[in-house]
Amino acid sequence: MAIDGSGEELALGALTDDLLTRDYRVFQRKKGHRFSSDDVATAYVAFQAAGGATRAIDLGCGLGSVLLILAWKMPAATLVGVEAQAVSFELLRRNVARNGLEGRVAIHHGDLRDPELRARLGGGFELVTGTPPYFPPDAAVDAMDPQRAYARIEYRGGVEAYLEAGAALLAPGGVMVLCGDARAGERVARAAEVFALRLVRRCDIVSQEGRPPLFSVWTAAHRDVGGAACEVSSLTLRDAQGGYTPDGDLLRVFSGFTPRSGQTGE
Repeated sequence: MAIDGSGEELALGALTDDLLTRDYRVFQRKKGHRFSSDDVATAYVAFQAAGGATRAIDLGCGLGSVLLILAWKMPAATLVGVEAQAVSFELLRRNVARNGLEGRVAIHHGDLRDPELRARLGGGFELVTGTPPYFPPDAAVDAMDPQRAYARIEYRGGVEAYLEAGAALLAPGGVMVLCGDARAGERVARAAEVFALRLVRRCDIVSQEGRPPLFSVWTAAHRDVGGAACEVSSLTLRDAQGGYTPDGDLLRVFSGFTPRSGQTGE
């Protein structure tokens, strides 16, 4: 049992020990929330947009997937992670420590909507990332594991809350990269407008050829940063037969793994 900040015991349950990148490993709950292609795609798009950033922050970072991939890809950067859920924060703490990143990765246990927390974080981040929950509170399933539920359901806000926090933390000329439900495009556009952000790119992630996009990754900048209309692209991770694709290989190679194009999917 781990102990949270209030002295309460945290039931983590069985953990697995998994490769996140070629060199970094993470603990994950066997029956809890686990990192997946949305985390890797978010880190990939973020690195393409701001790989030279020296200060980055990941909002609602869970067990640390996006945060740690970026730490691996950006060895000269200092990074900050914010996570509200106690179980996920404990895994985040362990994963930062096990990869020897305490010297340049600072983590905060708290709600990204909290003004006091945001004041402590300061600002001037050249890169802000976030992977908000996808589903509204009325989609809750009572039997769902609480850690998984908070990662999927907007109990602490959705894309709007993340964009509000990100806009306040973003440095002039910086970018925010946000991953969300592909059907949330109108919500993202409205919230970006409210918080004086401009959408510069959208990358739709298709899990398998022939299917609609599963999620999208948006890149935003301050509204006063000029530019053309929002660029739209896509990545298709599996072909129609379930085999690996060159797009899927982009994410594998990005994380330090060997390509698999032409092989049959597992």
